[in-house]
Amino acid sequence: MTIKTCIFDAYGTLFDVTAAARQAAAEPEFPALASTWATLARDWRNKQLQYTWLRAVTGDHADFWQVTQEGLDWALEAADLGADPALRQRLLDLYWNLAAYAEVPAMLRALKDAGYQTGILSNGSPDMLSGAVNSAGIGDLLDDVLSVESVGIFKPAAAVYDLVGQRFGGTKAEVLFVSSNGWDAGCAARYGFTTAWVNRAQEPMDRLPGRPDHILADLSPIPQIAATR
Repeated sequence: MTIKTCIFDAYGTLFDVTAAARQAAAEPEFPALASTWATLARDWRNKQLQYTWLRAVTGDHADFWQVTQEGLDWALEAADLGADPALRQRLLDLYWNLAAYAEVPAMLRALKDAGYQTGILSNGSPDMLSGAVNSAGIGDLLDDVLSVESVGIFKPAAAVYDLVGQRFGGTKAEVLFVSSNGWDAGCAARYGFTTAWVNRAQEPMDRLPGRPDHILADLSPIPQIAATR
């Protein structure tokens, strides 16, 4: 089946979620972060994801910005930095302007030049995603940005993956879905998408019913993968 649409997760896939903590750690106002930023970034991301899963199970949906703040509060407290409101605010401000990975613009341009439909499917709220896309300067390379807020539940709920077909049409097999989260790529494969897992950290495979079709070190091979399916 020929790939017609390439859909990307946003945070950790197109946008570097460690960038906020790394940048704040380089600023002289926050010396306590210099030796702990990597741990804080990891804890922040892990709690952010865990809270989405728990809220999906319990039905207590909140938008991704609230979940992002709650995850950060946990991470700051774990690092004994919870009493620094200026640091908290700086990290949250930086999260609205996360850097895209270096290969992202050229990769998306190659897909568009080859005639593929492109889009984002993310847990992020619409305003967060708009800020990230605009900051990275990639809006003209995307046909649409889809948020879970339209269905009120986080990934990997099938209702989220359904949004792709509702917006772009075609069959599930005609979609190449790309995520840096092994669980997301696996669940999307189980759903029926062709999937690629961008495993930048060289993590083990998640033990789930679905497994990604491709495992990559970065996003550069995506145009070639789309062309050969």
